[in-house]
Amino acid sequence: MTRIAATRSGAREPLLTGPFVLLAVAHTLFGLAFFLFLHLPGFITDLGGSELDVGFLFGATALVAIAARPLMGKVMDERGRRPILLAGGVLGMLASAAYAAVSSVGVLLYAVRICHGLSEAMLFASLFALAADLVPVSRRIEGIGLFGVSGLVPMAVGGAAGDALIEAGGFGLLFGVATALNVAAVALSFAVREPARTPGEPPRGLGAALFERALVPLWVGGMFFATALAAHFTFLKTMVIARASFGKVGDFFAAYAIVASLIRVVAGRLPERLGPKRVLAVAIGSLAAGQCMLAFASTRPELVIAGALAGAGHGYTFPILLGLVIGRSRPTERGVALAIFTASSTRARSSAGRCSARSRSRRTTG
Repeated sequence: MTRIAATRSGAREPLLTGPFVLLAVAHTLFGLAFFLFLHLPGFITDLGGSELDVGFLFGATALVAIAARPLMGKVMDERGRRPILLAGGVLGMLASAAYAAVSSVGVLLYAVRICHGLSEAMLFASLFALAADLVPVSRRIEGIGLFGVSGLVPMAVGGAAGDALIEAGGFGLLFGVATALNVAAVALSFAVREPARTPGEPPRGLGAALFERALVPLWVGGMFFATALAAHFTFLKTMVIARASFGKVGDFFAAYAIVASLIRVVAGRLPERLGPKRVLAVAIGSLAAGQCMLAFASTRPELVIAGALAGAGHGYTFPILLGLVIGRSRPTERGVALAIFTASSTRARSSAGRCSARSRSRRTTG
């Protein structure tokens, strides 16, 4: 009734409702727990593993997580988003605690890491599906972008927080804090209620959603976007090490996350005012400009500017693409559509882990 009254009176429908804020706080806690594990490759090398072991481990995790996404989407469409959210949260909590029992690179480590990857996939898909259900249709892109800030903040601080925890108490402390963050996030998730969804035609099979003509360009766009992100996640640390007085990886990602967040908070309405496709073209151009500048950067200020340009591109590109996916998919098939689209992010996140592995191994070997 509130949304209908607001629409009739011409007032803008609210974004920062109680359920939205609750979900965003849970997202932040889950994100902080996840980004602490950017240091996991360092743990693997401490166990005697090589970069090849890290690559196999993260590759296997990504493969399983991607393969499981369609089933997650089907469950979300048939039974709701909340069961996947709670199951993913509990699985992540158990996996975070189980790392403390790992003493070698073997079957147990693979089992724990794959469970952790499944948890991340379940959480990422269900959190954004719930957020999409909660935001008003008239402010969908703005709302999704604002919700995404609760995931960018952990990206900005996770690496530094992990460094501090490892220095203070080793990986045992890091695993303990990650478990505690997951426990808190799961507790909040129990208070999340399933929003009422618009009824519609019965959901079709996965193939029908995958090959929906209006959605195929968005799948392709999402894959290219993920590939672009994977480039700086994977190779930036190697580049920083190779170039003296170039700055730090944190300089790039801090600028990246801060600018992406500010754009969504201050100018999140722009895509819906000017048209999402127009803003998307400019955003992709900004991301490309940041990548190009990064390729030729030789000083710390240039590294920061490259991060800001890339962050500006990310700040708009992801919520616009996700908003278009939601708008073009059937209401009863949005779970599957979101699961397919968010699967592309696995590549960038896996690359982040490999980037951390290079960082750790180079510090060890000098």
